[in-house]
Amino acid sequence: MIRFWFLLMFFFVFISCADKKKYHVRNAESVMINSSEKLQSILEFQQKMNSSFKNPETSPLPDRYRKNFEGLDFFNADTTYRVEAKLVRTPDAIPFMMPTTTGEKSEEVVYGIAHFSLLGKTYELEIYQSSELRLQEEYMDYLFLPFLDDTNGEETYGGGRYIDLTIPKGDILVIDFNRAYNPYCAYNKKYSCPIVPRNNNLPLKVMAGVKNFVPN
Repeated sequence: MIRFWFLLMFFFVFISCADKKKYHVRNAESVMINSSEKLQSILEFQQKMNSSFKNPETSPLPDRYRKNFEGLDFFNADTTYRVEAKLVRTPDAIPFMMPTTTGEKSEEVVYGIAHFSLLGKTYELEIYQSSELRLQEEYMDYLFLPFLDDTNGEETYGGGRYIDLTIPKGDILVIDFNRAYNPYCAYNKKYSCPIVPRNNNLPLKVMAGVKNFVPN
Protein backbone atom coordinates (compact mmCIF):
# COMPACT_ATOMS: atom_id res chain seq x y z
CA MET A 1 0.00 0.00 0.00
CA ILE A 2 2.82 2.39 0.88
CA ARG A 3 4.54 1.57 -2.39
CA PHE A 4 1.29 2.30 -4.27
CA TRP A 5 0.97 5.78 -2.77
CA PHE A 6 4.64 6.49 -3.43
CA LEU A 7 4.26 5.59 -7.09
CA LEU A 8 1.07 7.66 -7.31
CA MET A 9 2.80 10.72 -5.82
CA PHE A 10 5.76 10.27 -8.18
CA PHE A 11 3.36 10.14 -11.13
CA PHE A 12 1.67 13.43 -10.17
CA VAL A 13 5.01 15.18 -9.53
CA PHE A 14 6.28 14.01 -12.95
CA ILE A 15 3.13 15.28 -14.67
CA SER A 16 3.38 18.61 -12.85
CA CYS A 17 7.03 19.12 -13.87
CA ALA A 18 6.28 18.14 -17.44
CA ASP A 19 3.50 20.72 -17.62
CA LYS A 20 5.81 23.43 -16.27
CA LYS A 21 8.45 22.57 -18.88
CA LYS A 22 5.91 22.85 -21.65
CA TYR A 23 4.72 26.18 -20.24
CA HIS A 24 8.22 27.65 -20.18
CA VAL A 25 8.98 26.42 -23.69
CA ARG A 26 5.80 28.05 -24.99
CA ASN A 27 6.72 31.31 -23.28
CA ALA A 28 10.26 31.22 -24.69
CA GLU A 29 8.91 30.64 -28.18
CA SER A 30 6.50 33.55 -27.70
CA VAL A 31 9.32 35.88 -26.62
CA MET A 32 11.40 34.84 -29.64
CA ILE A 33 8.51 35.48 -32.00
CA ASN A 34 7.81 38.90 -30.47
CA SER A 35 11.48 39.86 -30.67
CA SER A 36 11.61 38.71 -34.29
CA GLU A 37 8.53 40.77 -35.14
CA LYS A 38 10.05 43.86 -33.53
CA LEU A 39 13.29 43.45 -35.49
CA GLN A 40 11.32 42.96 -38.70
CA SER A 41 9.37 46.15 -37.97
CA ILE A 42 12.64 48.09 -37.58
CA LEU A 43 14.01 46.73 -40.86
CA GLU A 44 10.77 47.64 -42.64
CA PHE A 45 11.07 51.19 -41.25
CA GLN A 46 14.61 51.45 -42.64
CA GLN A 47 13.53 50.14 -46.05
CA LYS A 48 10.65 52.61 -46.15
CA MET A 49 12.98 55.51 -45.36
CA ASN A 50 15.43 54.46 -48.07
CA SER A 51 12.62 54.19 -50.62
CA SER A 52 11.40 57.66 -49.69
CA PHE A 53 14.90 59.11 -50.06
CA LYS A 54 15.33 57.50 -53.49
CA ASN A 55 12.02 58.88 -54.74
CA PRO A 56 12.53 62.36 -56.29
CA GLU A 57 9.00 63.36 -55.23
CA THR A 58 9.55 62.65 -51.53
CA SER A 59 13.32 62.86 -51.06
CA PRO A 60 14.86 65.78 -49.15
CA LEU A 61 18.16 65.14 -50.93
CA PRO A 62 19.37 67.59 -53.56
CA ASP A 63 19.63 66.04 -57.03
CA ARG A 64 23.43 65.89 -56.84
CA TYR A 65 23.21 63.62 -53.78
CA ARG A 66 20.17 61.59 -54.76
CA LYS A 67 21.51 60.29 -58.08
CA ASN A 68 24.25 58.33 -56.26
CA PHE A 69 22.17 57.53 -53.19
CA GLU A 70 22.24 53.85 -52.19
CA GLY A 71 20.80 54.02 -48.69
CA LEU A 72 20.99 55.76 -45.34
CA ASP A 73 23.46 54.61 -42.71
CA PHE A 74 21.70 53.04 -39.72
CA PHE A 75 22.87 51.61 -36.44
CA ASN A 76 22.20 47.89 -36.22
CA ALA A 77 18.60 47.16 -35.23
CA ASP A 78 18.54 46.63 -31.46
CA THR A 79 15.35 46.04 -29.46
CA THR A 80 17.20 47.20 -26.33
CA TYR A 81 16.42 50.71 -27.55
CA ARG A 82 12.69 50.02 -27.77
CA VAL A 83 11.25 51.13 -24.42
CA GLU A 84 7.85 51.36 -22.81
CA ALA A 85 7.53 54.77 -21.20
CA LYS A 86 5.08 55.94 -18.57
CA LEU A 87 3.35 58.94 -20.14
CA VAL A 88 2.31 61.61 -17.65
CA ARG A 89 0.01 63.98 -19.52
CA THR A 90 0.24 67.74 -18.94
CA PRO A 91 -3.21 69.08 -19.90
CA ASP A 92 -2.51 72.48 -18.34
CA ALA A 93 0.69 73.11 -20.29
CA ILE A 94 0.82 76.50 -21.98
CA PRO A 95 1.63 76.53 -25.73
CA PHE A 96 5.00 77.99 -26.65
CA MET A 97 6.83 78.95 -29.82
CA MET A 98 9.48 76.40 -30.79
CA PRO A 99 12.30 77.99 -32.86
CA THR A 100 13.46 76.47 -36.14
CA THR A 101 16.69 76.46 -38.14
CA THR A 102 15.41 79.18 -40.48
CA GLY A 103 14.29 81.58 -37.77
CA GLU A 104 10.62 80.70 -38.09
CA LYS A 105 8.67 79.39 -35.11
CA SER A 106 5.98 76.77 -34.67
CA GLU A 107 3.43 76.72 -31.85
CA GLU A 108 3.82 73.57 -29.77
CA VAL A 109 2.53 72.34 -26.45
CA VAL A 110 4.07 69.82 -24.06
CA TYR A 111 1.54 67.00 -24.36
CA GLY A 112 3.20 64.99 -21.62
CA ILE A 113 6.39 63.75 -19.99
CA ALA A 114 7.66 60.27 -20.87
CA HIS A 115 9.42 58.43 -18.02
CA PHE A 116 11.42 55.35 -18.96
CA SER A 117 14.46 53.18 -18.25
CA LEU A 118 17.23 52.62 -20.78
CA LEU A 119 20.42 50.64 -20.26
CA GLY A 120 19.84 50.48 -16.53
CA LYS A 121 19.12 54.17 -15.88
CA THR A 122 15.94 56.24 -15.77
CA TYR A 123 15.26 59.24 -17.98
CA GLU A 124 12.45 61.57 -18.96
CA LEU A 125 11.67 63.41 -22.17
CA GLU A 126 9.08 66.00 -23.13
CA ILE A 127 6.60 64.92 -25.80
CA TYR A 128 5.18 67.69 -27.98
CA GLN A 129 2.01 68.25 -29.98
CA SER A 130 1.67 70.84 -32.72
CA SER A 131 -1.16 73.31 -32.16
CA GLU A 132 -1.62 73.56 -35.92
CA LEU A 133 -1.35 69.89 -36.89
CA ARG A 134 -3.76 68.63 -34.24
CA LEU A 135 -6.54 70.54 -36.02
CA GLN A 136 -6.01 68.36 -39.10
CA GLU A 137 -7.73 64.97 -39.04
CA GLU A 138 -4.68 63.21 -40.44
CA TYR A 139 -2.43 64.46 -37.63
CA MET A 140 -4.81 64.86 -34.70
CA ASP A 141 -3.14 61.89 -32.91
CA TYR A 142 0.42 62.85 -33.90
CA LEU A 143 3.06 63.47 -31.25
CA PHE A 144 6.59 64.77 -31.79
CA LEU A 145 9.71 63.68 -29.91
CA PRO A 146 12.91 65.58 -30.72
CA PHE A 147 15.94 64.63 -28.64
CA LEU A 148 19.67 65.15 -28.22
CA ASP A 149 22.20 62.56 -27.06
CA ASP A 150 25.95 62.02 -26.81
CA THR A 151 26.26 60.70 -30.37
CA ASN A 152 25.40 64.11 -31.85
CA GLY A 153 28.22 65.62 -33.86
CA GLU A 154 30.01 62.30 -34.06
CA GLU A 155 27.99 59.24 -35.06
CA THR A 156 24.82 61.26 -35.64
CA TYR A 157 23.68 64.68 -36.85
CA GLY A 158 24.83 67.49 -34.56
CA GLY A 159 21.38 69.04 -34.22
CA GLY A 160 19.75 65.94 -32.76
CA ARG A 161 17.13 63.57 -34.11
CA TYR A 162 13.35 63.13 -34.17
CA ILE A 163 10.88 60.32 -33.50
CA ASP A 164 7.24 60.33 -34.66
CA LEU A 165 4.71 59.00 -32.15
CA THR A 166 0.97 58.48 -31.82
CA ILE A 167 -1.22 59.32 -28.82
CA PRO A 168 -1.68 56.06 -26.89
CA LYS A 169 -5.03 54.93 -25.50
CA GLY A 170 -3.58 54.46 -22.02
CA ASP A 171 -0.54 55.81 -20.21
CA ILE A 172 2.06 53.54 -21.81
CA LEU A 173 3.94 55.09 -24.71
CA VAL A 174 6.27 52.89 -26.77
CA ILE A 175 9.40 54.79 -27.84
CA ASP A 176 11.56 52.98 -30.38
CA PHE A 177 14.85 54.80 -30.80
CA ASN A 178 15.55 52.56 -33.80
CA ARG A 179 13.05 54.85 -35.56
CA ALA A 180 15.03 58.01 -34.78
CA TYR A 181 15.65 60.01 -37.94
CA ASN A 182 17.50 63.18 -38.91
CA PRO A 183 15.66 66.44 -39.56
CA TYR A 184 15.49 67.23 -43.27
CA CYS A 185 17.80 70.20 -42.82
CA ALA A 186 20.59 67.67 -42.19
CA TYR A 187 20.32 66.87 -45.91
CA ASN A 188 19.19 70.16 -47.40
CA LYS A 189 19.42 73.64 -45.86
CA LYS A 190 16.24 74.80 -47.60
CA TYR A 191 14.14 72.97 -45.00
CA SER A 192 12.98 74.61 -41.79
CA CYS A 193 13.48 72.20 -38.88
CA PRO A 194 12.45 72.57 -35.22
CA ILE A 195 15.43 73.04 -32.91
CA VAL A 196 15.53 70.39 -30.20
CA PRO A 197 14.80 71.90 -26.76
CA ARG A 198 17.67 71.49 -24.29
CA ASN A 199 15.26 69.81 -21.87
CA ASN A 200 15.35 66.80 -24.16
CA ASN A 201 19.05 66.05 -23.87
CA LEU A 202 19.84 62.43 -22.98
CA PRO A 203 23.24 62.09 -21.27
CA LEU A 204 24.16 58.85 -23.04
CA LYS A 205 24.91 57.49 -26.49
CA VAL A 206 21.74 56.30 -28.19
CA MET A 207 23.24 53.80 -30.63
CA ALA A 208 20.06 53.29 -32.62
CA GLY A 209 18.31 54.85 -35.57
CA VAL A 210 19.77 56.90 -38.42
CA LYS A 211 23.42 57.93 -38.37
CA ASN A 212 24.96 61.12 -39.72
CA PHE A 213 24.61 61.65 -43.46
CA VAL A 214 27.79 61.53 -45.54
CA PRO A 215 27.03 62.05 -49.27
CA ASN A 216 28.69 59.72 -51.77
